[in-house]
Amino acid sequence: MKKIIIIVLFLFCIKLQAEEVTVAIAANLQFVFQEISTNFKNKTGIEVKTISGASGKLTAQIQNGAPFDVFMSADNDYPQNLFKSGFTYGEPKIYAYGSLVFWTYKDLKLDNILKLLQSSEIKSIAIANPKNAPYGREAINYLNNCKIYEAIKDKLVYGESISQVNQYITSGSSDIGITAKSIVVSPDMKNKGKWIDVDEKLYKPIAQSAVILKNGYEKNQKASKLFFDYIYSKEVQKLFLKYGYKL
Repeated sequence: MKKIIIIVLFLFCIKLQAEEVTVAIAANLQFVFQEISTNFKNKTGIEVKTISGASGKLTAQIQNGAPFDVFMSADNDYPQNLFKSGFTYGEPKIYAYGSLVFWTYKDLKLDNILKLLQSSEIKSIAIANPKNAPYGREAINYLNNCKIYEAIKDKLVYGESISQVNQYITSGSSDIGITAKSIVVSPDMKNKGKWIDVDEKLYKPIAQSAVILKNGYEKNQKASKLFFDYIYSKEVQKLFLKYGYKL
């Protein structure tokens, strides 16, 4: 009898494990992913466990054996590197293109942004660390293309991810920051502070891709594939548009 109970509990635990998918997401997806994961659970009954951070940091964790099933990066480079190194099942696939904005919680006039950034009115500019965060990398590209990087580099404050950049901005510890458009148009943050688009001609489109990881394919294949396919459904594509992404 005791053996039967142990077997039943073991099978029950396996079933529970199969009803969960672990997704590592780039920090810019913070708000849109709340809707994606909720809708996915409502449709499938599968819980979504989320780990959020800078894409470079998440990539390092995957390379060190983190048991993630699916990875949604802030660019295409990190997933491609994982694919080439044998950490994924199949090639990455682009799900959306992200955009940059200037965002401030202070009473600043943003009509002449380049002049403002170089003025004494701005003492601190928050951006994501370009070593780990694609949005930070493109922010630096923008500043270089505007030819103002050298003039303002001492004002730059680096967050480990877009989430930390947002904390610097909303707390007022930074006068202004360059963040993801998906943050400022989200229902949670809409009409909070002031923002303007960063000129898209002066940085590369931020192609964001997802990939099923080797761990997900080998140990949680059904849930991983269901979630991965769901990312590219019309329903989720509409959500990306709602949060300021491009398709």
